[in-house]
Amino acid sequence: MTSSVTSTVRDSVGVLALTAPDRRNPLSLSTMRAATAALHTLGANPDVRVIVISASGPAFSAGHDLSEMVERTLTDEQEIFAACTELMTAVHRVRQPVIAQVQGMALAAGCQLVATCDLAVAADTARFSTPGVRIGLFCSTPMVPLSRAIGRKRAMQMLLTGDMIDAATAVDWGLINSAVPAEELESTVAELAERIGQFSGDTLAIGKRAFYDQIDRTEPDAYAEMSAVMAANAMTCDAQEGMSAFLAKRDPVWQS
Repeated sequence: MTSSVTSTVRDSVGVLALTAPDRRNPLSLSTMRAATAALHTLGANPDVRVIVISASGPAFSAGHDLSEMVERTLTDEQEIFAACTELMTAVHRVRQPVIAQVQGMALAAGCQLVATCDLAVAADTARFSTPGVRIGLFCSTPMVPLSRAIGRKRAMQMLLTGDMIDAATAVDWGLINSAVPAEELESTVAELAERIGQFSGDTLAIGKRAFYDQIDRTEPDAYAEMSAVMAANAMTCDAQEGMSAFLAKRDPVWQS
């Protein structure tokens, strides 16, 4: 099967789009591999400050392509979930902040992708669920970012019932950052990307990497690690420029 992914760069924003609207943008094996490759390509582009993951049609993503998972070998199934893990890992490992732009339903692995992104903005009509339990396939891999994003009890509620939550609930629970009218979604994400993209690329990369490095550490370990990170950050050209510009009451000129 062919992948259904496009990748473009608009100014300083890299846009990765899922483009199989007639099938609700399933995360097929080829699509996941293409999306992972596109993320790495965008991540290596020094002109890209922010990456947006969007989708076409009425759904963001319905999750895995179930037609690839029926009457297959264990090796086949393992290949699919390894590719899924590689995609989610790539979202965290690219140097740029990644924003999910969610215009419709995000189900199962689609919900996993939203939960994995650094930020997420959705249309107020969007819906989210992890319905695998209803077809005998518990959403164990979506559970990883979901439980970290919204906490144990709320994650278990979604995982055990398969119930859909609306965009307002997703905001309240911390699955997404905000919900806006559908007609404002693209402009809202573009404005957010522009605000973030005005900062030093190296500083954003340092901060993103540090966030995920410290999040699961104990508080003493996190402080020990982050104090070293921040000291090294302070020595970078952009940090020195930023502090000097602040003291001189002028706009900074970033090197990255």
